[in-house]
Amino acid sequence: MVERFTLHMGEMLGVLQTLPDASVDAVITDPPYSSGGQYRGDRANDTGSKYVQTGTKILRPDFAGDNRDQRAYGYWSALWLAECLRIAKPGAPICLFTDWRQLPTTTDMLQAGGWVWRGIAVWDKTEAARPMSGRFTSQAEYVAWGSAGPMPVDLTAPCLPGVFRVVVKQRDKFHQTGKPTALMRQVVQICPKDGVVLDPFMGSGTTGVAALLEGRRFIGVEKQADIYETAERRIHGTQPEGSQAIPLFASTPA
Repeated sequence: MVERFTLHMGEMLGVLQTLPDASVDAVITDPPYSSGGQYRGDRANDTGSKYVQTGTKILRPDFAGDNRDQRAYGYWSALWLAECLRIAKPGAPICLFTDWRQLPTTTDMLQAGGWVWRGIAVWDKTEAARPMSGRFTSQAEYVAWGSAGPMPVDLTAPCLPGVFRVVVKQRDKFHQTGKPTALMRQVVQICPKDGVVLDPFMGSGTTGVAALLEGRRFIGVEKQADIYETAERRIHGTQPEGSQAIPLFASTPA
């Protein structure tokens, strides 16, 4: 019987250090951007005040780790990205979500962690995203992607589009900065079928749900108990399509 997923509740770097070398087929994650403001004081605010739009009636838990300045964010990211590189198999892809503010830093930290930077994909959130008169619509976020060294030429994963046009639906959003399941189901296809996707910033578990639905396996890490519980509930109830394997749940406190 193949274990389909393992979830860890604990500090991310501590958990990563327990994972074996060259053991995952892809790293796909949406780290805290430490964004949502132009100045250091703005970034130190709680995530609800930074990311929840005025008039929004759905309140979600604040999340930690989103208040670093640019240098701290880059240095810290290089640490966990280097650890992910150790865990990744040779040639494994990595996908990091980011916004426009942190895009330059994200591409730098990807390379500082030892990964080969290979390009940018765009998530088009559609015209419904925060329209404001006299300004360009904040319609896009980005995926900086790369690989653990050279990529093999005989990959079984498909060629993915460079632009994903997926709208945010509130009924499918379980985290303040959660990504749509439909988007993540496309992104996880960069990992070969039955390969292992690692997400060191699991949040509400959407990457894990998408990985299982698309026939991949999953390792997720989340340190905040209330958000972890949401991920646990969602992922534990997800069956991989086309698979007879029974998902085994393993929770490892760090």
